[in-house]
Order: sequence, then C-alpha cells, then structure tokens
Amino acid sequence: MKTMNRLAINTLVAAMLLAGVGCAGMSHRDKSTAVGAGAGAVGGAVLTGGSAVGTVGGAIVGGVIGNQVGK
Repeated sequence: MKTMNRLAINTLVAAMLLAGVGCAGMSHRDKSTAVGAGAGAVGGAVLTGGSAVGTVGGAIVGGVIGNQVGK
C-alpha cells in the first residue's frame, strides 16, 4: 500500500511540474486555479490513502479555492 501512495504522489508531482511549463500564457487567476487543483489533488490523495475519489475530490475543491483566491 505504501508503494501505491508513493507512486500516486510522485505521479501527481510530475504532472504538476509538467503543467507548470505550460502556464506561461495563463492569467493570474488561471494559474491560481491550476495550483489549487494540483495541491488539492495531492492533499486528497494523501488524506484518503491514494483513493481516486479522494484525489479527484481534492482537485475539485482545491481548484475552486484557487480560483476564488486568484480574483
């Protein structure tokens, strides 16, 4: 189970780093949304033990929070 959690976290971190390269033309609010979604996905994965539902739920909540903070 630990290897699955580690794999999920490493995959999410790699995806966030790759997505960060494509943020050059994004507005401040879009960047905040993307960062919030990424952080929420990692948080959701960690809190739920790598559950897909927890990861997606965390990404959604994080994206909404990042969007509102980026106003």
